[in-house]
Amino acid sequence: MPPFLVFRVDAMPSPPTLGPGDERSAPGAERVCIKVCGLRSLDMIDVALEAGADRIGLVLVSSSPRAVDFTTAGRLAEHVASAGREAWAVAAWSVSDGPRVEGLDAFIAATPQIAAVQLHGRETPEDIADFATRCPEARIVKAVGVASRTDLNGLARYAGVDAFLLDARPPAGADREGGFGRPFDWSILNGFRPEQPLVLSGGLTPLNVAQAIAETGLTQVDVSSGVEQSPGVKDARRIRDFISAARAAVRR
Repeated sequence: MPPFLVFRVDAMPSPPTLGPGDERSAPGAERVCIKVCGLRSLDMIDVALEAGADRIGLVLVSSSPRAVDFTTAGRLAEHVASAGREAWAVAAWSVSDGPRVEGLDAFIAATPQIAAVQLHGRETPEDIADFATRCPEARIVKAVGVASRTDLNGLARYAGVDAFLLDARPPAGADREGGFGRPFDWSILNGFRPEQPLVLSGGLTPLNVAQAIAETGLTQVDVSSGVEQSPGVKDARRIRDFISAARAAVRR
């Protein structure tokens, strides 16, 4: 399995390099790596890329207001890759009774421009193992809903995961995972040092991303609803403001 790296045009600075248990380092030692998720058009993707986004998330979960189909996702991923940035597929995969994007494995196999697969459902370690067997070349990012320290305790069971994306746990009765614009208590992460890199998500906006980076010390962030006018409708100014604020953030 290839290493969890970020590829981009030579003109951009190097991305954060995180070793085992080393999600934090001295202030200013690393640049922030930014993913803008839930983009559905070439025009808005270009806004994000021109503003300096490192990663673009393409949502394949049909219940999401940000969803695109496989054909559109493949076209957008090719565009992102041609710009030297990463396209992530956001999906769900369950071998039992959880949500599952049918045909995901075939799509990933046929779309080499997808740099990572973010599994954002209720995947068990067994589900992750099944997907890794079906797509052995895919880098897997497991999204985890966080509301308390207890939610982090089982992450070591996810063998084969290349990174974890930490999102707020969905509200009771939600019909999907993620994208509700709610942050979690960042102090939950104090002293948490998994072997895999961490991507901070959940309720980030242009107004709080700098604080989030300072309080958690994490150098990889993800935004979706925090740069939208309404669910699924991205706002160009907010995207630019978010990326500018994240780049200017000083970690503690």
